[in-house]
Amino acid sequence: MLDKSYSNKSIIRVAVPIMLGNLAQTIIIFVDTVFMGHVGTVELGAVMMAGMYYFVFSNLALGFAVGIQIVIARRLGENDLSRIGHVFNHGLIVVLALSILLFTLLHFSIDTLLYSVIESPDIRMAAVKFMEYRHYGIIFVCFNFLFRALYIGLSNTKVITYTTLLMAVVTIVLDYLLIFGRFGFPELGIQGAAIASVCAELSALIFFIVYTFTRLSIKQYGIFSFQRWDFPLIVSIIKISFPTMLQRLVSFGIWFVFFILIEQNGELAIAISGIVRSVYSLILIPVFALAATANTFTSRLIGEGRSNDVMLLLRRILKLTLLIMSILIIFCAAIPEQLAFLYTDDVLLARASVPALYVICGSAITMCFASILFEALSGTGNTMTAFIIESSILVIYVFYILLVTKIIPQPIEIIWCAEFVYSICLAIVSFLYLKYAHWQKKLI
Repeated sequence: MLDKSYSNKSIIRVAVPIMLGNLAQTIIIFVDTVFMGHVGTVELGAVMMAGMYYFVFSNLALGFAVGIQIVIARRLGENDLSRIGHVFNHGLIVVLALSILLFTLLHFSIDTLLYSVIESPDIRMAAVKFMEYRHYGIIFVCFNFLFRALYIGLSNTKVITYTTLLMAVVTIVLDYLLIFGRFGFPELGIQGAAIASVCAELSALIFFIVYTFTRLSIKQYGIFSFQRWDFPLIVSIIKISFPTMLQRLVSFGIWFVFFILIEQNGELAIAISGIVRSVYSLILIPVFALAATANTFTSRLIGEGRSNDVMLLLRRILKLTLLIMSILIIFCAAIPEQLAFLYTDDVLLARASVPALYVICGSAITMCFASILFEALSGTGNTMTAFIIESSILVIYVFYILLVTKIIPQPIEIIWCAEFVYSICLAIVSFLYLKYAHWQKKLI
């Protein structure tokens, strides 16, 4: 039997700030997409392609942070509070090295990669202009994910609400000022959107640091107290994090390939996908937040020696997720054309987006099961198993994409049915693993 610490109220208390935290990155994409959609179709496609390219790299940092989150949640479940800071402090060192590495890779690969994968000369040029400034944000994002992992692992997530609101305000204000050159600011167009996004990420990092020093019990947790280098701990964290990093690299790398193949079908196809991707990211925010909650609660239950309660927890989270998502999906399915007009003044583009918007409304349901079950699997600490499972499913996903884009070309809404293929396969395999595999032992 689950106690009050795992009640619906407790799940929501943890999940809602995570939703807002997920909204932090999503809102940058949303605002950039909305503004660029009203600038032009080329700019809309460029922001989408460049944003996905950036997303592949940033998710390496998120993968490492998820590993930190799992270990911190486990230490909290064991009531070993002083070790939480020890884990976080070592994470800071690794994240510093990781952020420098990712920045260097981005800095020297912008022209080469984007020029080699984007067919449209106009979209290619605009995407490169966007990334010239956007890639500076990767340093701040890496540390933001680490702080986010700390607070999610502690189930103390209200700070994520504050940083999200801050990022939203900074993004909207600076996008308006720098894209269109309002109130004496230079009119920078797509480069203005990139600068605004970087400033939003920097503002969140500053807030995280100030909040941690002023509101968190640094002494109790041992945060920022570097006493000794614990190499076995680093090995343990990397053992948990590395498969998750690989999994996210492969997963979002494949999604980037998905959009590359769509872009090769023309500027209209990629513009439609820019709208669809933004709406999809928005409606999936509750799913990913509740999945992150499932991850950290699963890890905590195992730390408390209550592995047998994990499936009961997942049923509770799934019911809550389906209730929330049914409301969102009905709303989106009722007004798809109006949603598309948020992103563009082009009537043809808005109407052409409607069938694909219906598709992602359906796939959002299957993604509820896939995300929660898969994140729970990761929360057990069996991250290498999670990597192997998702990589295998992505082979099927890629085959479907190639089938409907190259072998037997199909309309854009059929291409987007790839999300059904991915989520249904992932949900089935994750469920079978949690139901029948021997994962209950402590791994960390």
